[in-house]
Amino acid sequence: MKAETHPDYHFITVKMTDGTEYQTKSTWGKEGDVMSLDIDPTSHPAWTGGNARLMDTGGRVSKFKNKYAGLGF
Repeated sequence: MKAETHPDYHFITVKMTDGTEYQTKSTWGKEGDVMSLDIDPTSHPAWTGGNARLMDTGGRVSKFKNKYAGLGF
């Protein structure tokens, strides 16, 4: 095996959106760095079963629905 082909694998701290923290091994950052998450399984609708809302900027969603209304989606 070639020398120095693998990345540095070290401990970091992951900070969830609710403020809880845990330690894990990662190649991200440096030893002891803190990764603060914007979304995580405790807050994202894909994991919590919540409803996602579409932001209709400039009527794009309604324009799409009108364009493809006859296709039966």
